[in-house]
Amino acid sequence: MKRPSLLLMTAAASALAVVANAASIAAPGGQAQAPKTRLGNSIEQDLNARDAAAARRQRALDLREQAAKAAEQRLQADMQARQQQAAAATPAAPGAGPAEPPEAQYDELARIYQAMKPKAAAVVFEQLDMEVQMKVAQRMRERSTALILAAMTPKGAAALSMALARKSARGPAPAVAAAAPAPVPGAGARAKR
Repeated sequence: MKRPSLLLMTAAASALAVVANAASIAAPGGQAQAPKTRLGNSIEQDLNARDAAAARRQRALDLREQAAKAAEQRLQADMQARQQQAAAATPAAPGAGPAEPPEAQYDELARIYQAMKPKAAAVVFEQLDMEVQMKVAQRMRERSTALILAAMTPKGAAALSMALARKSARGPAPAVAAAAPAPVPGAGARAKR
């Protein structure tokens, strides 16, 4: 019997080793896990932290988007309700002027401006439309009107005084119109100080 050659046996052994390695690589879990290094652990932790942060950001963005959509729906519903109320209220009062607020609002404004400090009230009061200034001033106490006129700029106080004087010349003289022009000289003296 003839002995196999050494070369043949080596080739057979290497073929067997190749097949065994291929089988171990292909088998799930058959591959031995290399021990993790500190760098590998650190990288894995950073990747996990980054993924968790991205998930939190995405969740926050989703919640914001849902909140924005809900707010938009509420605003649209509110706007539609107000339009329906306005449409329902318009035919009910055809004689009322749409630009003219009710007289009770002027009374309320007069109470508010009387409660304010005259200097602060004068700054806001001058920004109002002249018609509104006149109606509010006519409803205020004389003392409050005088203090606010004194705190106003001379130009604003003069314009309001003239408007009140014209109004009193056309109709019955309100109590405030007679007292309103008196503080104007005092207002100019305060502005010069």
